[in-house]
Amino acid sequence: AAWWNNHSLPKFNTNNPGVRDYLLFVTRYWLEFGIDGWRLDVPTEIDDDDFWREFRQVVKSANPEAYIVGEIWHPAQRWLQGDMFDAVMNYQITAPLLNFFGADNLNMTWSHSDVALKQRTNAVDFRQAIEAMFARYDWEIHYAQMNMLDSHDMPRALWLLNHDKDALRLTVLCQMTMPGAPCVYYGDEIGLAAGGDPYCREAFPWNEPMWWDQSLREFYQAAITLRRSHKALRTGDFAFLLAQEQTVAYRRRLGKQEVVVLFNAGESDAAVKL
Repeated sequence: AAWWNNHSLPKFNTNNPGVRDYLLFVTRYWLEFGIDGWRLDVPTEIDDDDFWREFRQVVKSANPEAYIVGEIWHPAQRWLQGDMFDAVMNYQITAPLLNFFGADNLNMTWSHSDVALKQRTNAVDFRQAIEAMFARYDWEIHYAQMNMLDSHDMPRALWLLNHDKDALRLTVLCQMTMPGAPCVYYGDEIGLAAGGDPYCREAFPWNEPMWWDQSLREFYQAAITLRRSHKALRTGDFAFLLAQEQTVAYRRRLGKQEVVVLFNAGESDAAVKL
C-alpha cells in the first residue's frame, strides 16, 4: 500500500513493533539533534491513537518545549485532548478571516470543504464563526494553534482577496492579534499572489528585490513587532466587545495589561461606542 498509489511513499505498518520502534527512534534522533518540534504531514494516515500518544511521550521526554503540530484541516478534537498533538494547522480560522475582511471582493473560483469562502460576511457572522471555533477546544489549545491565512496547499491570501492589499493588511493585523501562533507563508509579506497548486508554491524571488512590495513587508514587520511588544496579544484572554455591520472590536487582557483591537472592514467611516 502506498499514499495515493505513489510507490515511493509506502504506508508503514505501525502494528509491527520494529516499524514502530524505528519511527520513534527517528522522532527522538532529530529532537536531540536540535529541531524545535514536528510538523506532521497528513497524520491521519496513521489511524492509530496509541501510536500518537507514544509519539508525544517520546517528543516531550526529549524536549518538553518541542512543538507538535498536525496538518489536519477539519475540526480536530480527537487529536487535541492533550495526549497527542499540541496544535493543528488551523485552517478553521482561515475562511472567517478572509470572508470578513474580503467583504464582497473574494475570488470565488477556488473552493475547499474545510475553507468555506462566502461573500457578504458581516461582523455578526465573523463573531459567530470565531466563537464556534473557540468552543471546540480547551483554551490552552487555542494559544498554540497554527493560524493560517494560506499555505502551499491553497491559493495565496492576496489572490483570494482579489489583490486587495488593504484587505490583506486588515487580515494580517487580525491574525497577529488573535490567540494562537500566526503563520506567515513565505512571500505573502512581499506581495506574492497566485492561485492553487502548483502556482502557490512558486520560489521566493530572492534575486529580484525590485519585485518586492516593501511597504507591505514593513507592515508585516510592524504587526509582528506589535504582537511581540504586548504579552496580552500572545497569551491574554479574549472577548468580543462589539460586532455590528462591518465593525468588530475585541479585548485581549493579561493581568493589568489590556489591549482593545477594533476593525472597520467596510468602505466608509464608522462611529462605535464601546
